[in-house]
Amino acid sequence: MNTQITACPKLYIGIDIHKRSWKVHCATELFSGKSFSMAPDPEQLQKYVTKHFIDHQVSVAYEAGCCGYYAHRCFESYGWRSLVVNPADIHRKGKEKHTKTDRIDAQLIARELKDGRLGSIVIPDIEREQLRSLFRRRNDLVKDFRRIKSYIKMQLLYFGIKEPEEFDNDHWSHKYRNWLDDMIFEHPTAKATLDSRIRFFRFVDQELRDVSTQLRRYCKVHYKKDYMLLRSIPGIGGIVACGILCELGDLRRFNSVKHLAGYVGLVPSVHQSGENQKTMGMTPRAHRLIRSYFVEASWQAIRTDPVMQTYYRKHIGKNVKSIIVKVARKLLSRTLAVIKTETPYEIGVVS
Repeated sequence: MNTQITACPKLYIGIDIHKRSWKVHCATELFSGKSFSMAPDPEQLQKYVTKHFIDHQVSVAYEAGCCGYYAHRCFESYGWRSLVVNPADIHRKGKEKHTKTDRIDAQLIARELKDGRLGSIVIPDIEREQLRSLFRRRNDLVKDFRRIKSYIKMQLLYFGIKEPEEFDNDHWSHKYRNWLDDMIFEHPTAKATLDSRIRFFRFVDQELRDVSTQLRRYCKVHYKKDYMLLRSIPGIGGIVACGILCELGDLRRFNSVKHLAGYVGLVPSVHQSGENQKTMGMTPRAHRLIRSYFVEASWQAIRTDPVMQTYYRKHIGKNVKSIIVKVARKLLSRTLAVIKTETPYEIGVVS
């Protein structure tokens, strides 16, 4: 009796990607699979598949991480179906939660891929991915800026130096910086320490200004339409608008406000058992950077927009943090509406 292949055989590849090596697990519909290590090179994996699994329909998946999307783009260029998955989306059974190795991780990815339970994160195009790197560089500089200011304040406190009352705030005016420059210590070593920190402060300050300017200029030129729509919303300034464009991409891909709020993390975490249900604050699964940007933008929105101000005052008496999260959710809804309708926001119009 002759047997004939009536369907295209399928190959499922799970990869645990690291800088120096990949742990790969290959499985098909007929056997559970084989695990092996290899150099971090997509071309070597292609040669292996071509040699051992000719004429197979290939699906490959790996966890999102520090290695980016280069491998994903290579796999797609080979005609493979490629997924980059959120590590939290990979289901682990009870005992698998207590045993973690690279081999097990690769096997779990291949198993979930084979069972059809994996979904890919959204992969940005190369232009937006590289723009995102500039936005994240700015956030690194913001952290450095805050850190060096704290170091300088710490040194003054440590040596018992009291700041004049006019300088005791977060705003570092040129007058305050000159006061730091003119400070005299009993020994030159402490002065050398302060001078070094002030030089670093000035470097980070200038670098932060330059990167912020480059970021706003690029978004204003290359994403002018969406950038100006976002800027029309009270509370959303140039940097917040750039953050939305860099990190969230084209908001038109979100089907609803609920979909967008779930992605950003402006939704409650709910626990229900039987008739008992309780809300446990905001969900821990979120885009934390953009969520914090929307919360900060909400404070500005309630100062400049009468509609937002009325909404905020309507909830006065409750926890302030809970109120501002509600405002942030409303601001997020407004943001999506402005982009989808492509209509600038008008202050005073109820939305």
